[in-house]
Amino acid sequence: MKCSEFVSLGATEMELLECLAGGGMTTIAIRIPVNFKEAAAEEAALRRISFSAFSRMCMIDELTKGNK
Repeated sequence: MKCSEFVSLGATEMELLECLAGGGMTTIAIRIPVNFKEAAAEEAALRRISFSAFSRMCMIDELTKGNK
């Protein structure tokens, strides 16, 4: 089942988070301005997490926003 189907079925926040965080890893390449990447990397460092973890956290937060 796709994560989007979980939302339409009224899944709990925990079920949605498990769907988004579960599964294998994949490599992606995105093009963003260097200043934007540096600012995000600084914010991640302040939280003592990696840039990748910060990016995933932001995406999960955005994708679960409508479910809260």
